[in-house]
Amino acid sequence: MSLQKKLNLLHVFAIATGAMISSGLFILPGIAHGRAGPAVVVSYLLAGVLALPGMLSLAEMTTAMPKAGGDCFTIIRSLGPAVGTVAGLLSWFSLAMKSAFALIGLSAFSVLLTTINPKIIAVAFGLIFIVVNFLGVREAARIQVFFVFGLIVIIGIYLFFGLPTLELKNLTPFTPNGWVPVFGTAGFVFVSYTGLLKIASVAEEVKNPGKTIPRGMILSLSIVILIYILMVLVTSGVLPDEQLNNTLTPISDGALVIIGPWGRIVLSVAAVLAFLTTANAGIMTSARSLVPLSRDRLFPRIFERIHPRFGTPWVALLLTGILVLAAIFLPLRILIEAASMVVILTQVLVCVSVIILRESRLQNYKPSFRSPLYPWLQLLGIAGLIFLIVETGPEALLISAVLIGAGFLAYCFYGRLKGYREYALLHLIESITARELTTHMLETELKEIIRERDTLGKDRFDEIVEGCPVLDLEGRLDSNELFRQAGEALAHDLKLPGKKLFELLKKREKESSTVISPSIAIPHMVVPGTHTFSVLLARCREGCHFSDSTPDVKAVFVLAGSKDERNFHLVSLAAIAQIVQEDDFERRWLAAKNKEALRDLVLLARRRR
Repeated sequence: MSLQKKLNLLHVFAIATGAMISSGLFILPGIAHGRAGPAVVVSYLLAGVLALPGMLSLAEMTTAMPKAGGDCFTIIRSLGPAVGTVAGLLSWFSLAMKSAFALIGLSAFSVLLTTINPKIIAVAFGLIFIVVNFLGVREAARIQVFFVFGLIVIIGIYLFFGLPTLELKNLTPFTPNGWVPVFGTAGFVFVSYTGLLKIASVAEEVKNPGKTIPRGMILSLSIVILIYILMVLVTSGVLPDEQLNNTLTPISDGALVIIGPWGRIVLSVAAVLAFLTTANAGIMTSARSLVPLSRDRLFPRIFERIHPRFGTPWVALLLTGILVLAAIFLPLRILIEAASMVVILTQVLVCVSVIILRESRLQNYKPSFRSPLYPWLQLLGIAGLIFLIVETGPEALLISAVLIGAGFLAYCFYGRLKGYREYALLHLIESITARELTTHMLETELKEIIRERDTLGKDRFDEIVEGCPVLDLEGRLDSNELFRQAGEALAHDLKLPGKKLFELLKKREKESSTVISPSIAIPHMVVPGTHTFSVLLARCREGCHFSDSTPDVKAVFVLAGSKDERNFHLVSLAAIAQIVQEDDFERRWLAAKNKEALRDLVLLARRRR
């Protein structure tokens, strides 16, 4: 059962923004300031800039393959099931940890409002969001929109009153511990940008994903980077070091200085809203990271189950909820470092994946959005992200190694035995070594994804092309040789001798040329019988000589039908005319890897159906 498309641009923006503006803003600035001093502003900016290559790469791949658990799904199709299993489990773990982190932050602020045990409050809200997400993604997204816009309004109030009161003396020295901790702190706060991954996780449920996903991601990251820089700058400028360093309520403490007691209450409410949005979005999206693993038999099949009434992956939600609730009881520092490292590793894999997909020259890899400055942006992102991991310290490296090892063990003991998946890296190796390593499995899957994404319905012409003969002819030849081979290939479908079909094609060509352009011909013939129609596709790599004026025909579409199919004959001519008028048709026709790739070129063409 498929997930339902219910999310629009507003929902996408709210999910990503709400996931990013939470603990990264309302808890981490104090801890990060203790490491880097006022230069923590640079740490947040650097982390945001280094999130950009991964975001643009993920946006590209997700618009090409808008499926649940988008980052996991696309990495599996690019780097293979082993790496994909690791990526899927890393994504699931990081999103779940971010939710737990948010619930812990929520409980830290609850002491300002109630005397109830903070852990009980965190668990209670965790259970509430599990239930909300069980009931449906649109319901969860509506709550997200409400929370996010309320949060942005309160942040605007803080900045309005805070910017005029900022004191430069609190920003000096700017780097009390030198510049090295600034880079390490960028890795520490990288978890603040986890929300970008969450959009990919719900890609299958987004309306018009080709436009909505990149727009939502770019808009969200741009606004969030600006908010982080301004909020952290103002807070650093109004609080002295001894008050700001390592506090768990930095923004609320800043509001107390800027506005007074009521300001602290308002910003504490904003923090609660932020934690609620992150916890909600994390549970919503992390569960969907398990769906592609389950669908590909890399994880137990039970986790792909979709609830028949609510349209949600309910089993995956239950497991995610258990992980989130258990993580609430872990030490805060471990949660932060684990979540940050996992996000960085996933971003690295995303950048590598888009390079593999592009260089594999998959014909049916057709993203609606393409990352700019390829491949330099991706290479810069990979280098910068690896630098962050190294600078974060040995504990981060250990956490990374443990998580990667756990993912590979899961693949070795389950996925390797249950699932097989053709992937783009095999196509790239095949093109380099000239060895046959692949079938048409991945291209076929991508074709079906494009059809679903672009809502390309099948008409009768498509159905005929799906089963029609295809000729891929080497060397130069003339029209008679082409007609002979076409007649033999069509004989079975038309239930007529190949020689008779050969004569009919020759006769029709003598009446008037069927070449419609210097490189395209549409030979056609009327055959005996009723309710009979067939198509043949032929590629003449070195050219087919039809006449002295058209010696290099490369693409040939042979139509054969009985007299009662005259109207459909005209429909087919119109379809072919639209197909061959597509931009760069001849280059793509000659570049197609095999017969099935030629067929896909016709089936996925944009035309009226």
